[in-house]
Amino acid sequence: MSSSVTSRPTSLYGGQAGRRITVRDIAAAKERGEKWPMVTAYDAMTARVFDEAGIPVLLVGDSAAMVVYGYDSTLPVSVDDLMPLTAAVVRGSSRAMVVADLPFGSYQSSPQQALETAARFLKEAGAHAVKLEGGRRVLPQVEALVSAGIPVMAHLGLTPQSVNAFGGYRVQGRGQSGDELMADAKDLEYAGAFSVVLECVPAELAERVTASLSIPTIGIGAGPATDAQVLVWQDLMGLTPHPAKFVKKYFDLAGEMDRAVRAFADEVTTGAFPTPEHSYR
Repeated sequence: MSSSVTSRPTSLYGGQAGRRITVRDIAAAKERGEKWPMVTAYDAMTARVFDEAGIPVLLVGDSAAMVVYGYDSTLPVSVDDLMPLTAAVVRGSSRAMVVADLPFGSYQSSPQQALETAARFLKEAGAHAVKLEGGRRVLPQVEALVSAGIPVMAHLGLTPQSVNAFGGYRVQGRGQSGDELMADAKDLEYAGAFSVVLECVPAELAERVTASLSIPTIGIGAGPATDAQVLVWQDLMGLTPHPAKFVKKYFDLAGEMDRAVRAFADEVTTGAFPTPEHSYR
């Protein structure tokens, strides 16, 4: 058997594998106690940048509804909206596992609906795993997907597709609801999910959930104790005007873009661009 089949990356983030990251690699990172980053991606060019930076998992999130399509929530985005974005991220990357979000209304009604939707993302877009939101109410869907050989990333806490039921974007898991979230996490692990996102939950609860599971937890507004952290790339790069409390801005991309496009416009209006260097003979 060739080494390309049996080799594992020395580390999940930034390691060299010569192949795609798999759920086995992610499980091994949990066993090693290695923390790792996940970011969203929605096109081939940014996917290539993140992939070459060593990001092991790229999420084509239903957050595309807001950052790509301009909606005010994740609810309006459809399977057909996310399919080409997922395919682009797969084409733009070579090492990262690409996880596709199952959008609202594409899996909730039945395990069969979930299977049909997830199969499309894997067959037509080339995704390597899917993510869906919810606890015990989606266990039949998780079990159906896992039985069909589709890796499932679960999502608990503030699940944006349920924002109307929550009455807004609020911290989840305080008080008795923390015990319910813990039970949901354990049930999802038992159903076969390979990881679980914990969004906007108290740090202490996220720490307890992380310690109780053998699968990795991925935090977003869930404190430092989770096995991994995820952010929407437009948030961390400073493109989002009013990011959530849990977002750290690592770069002022909005400011840099503003300066660059103004410099271009100024040179066009004054005739300074294009110069002979940027013209053909």
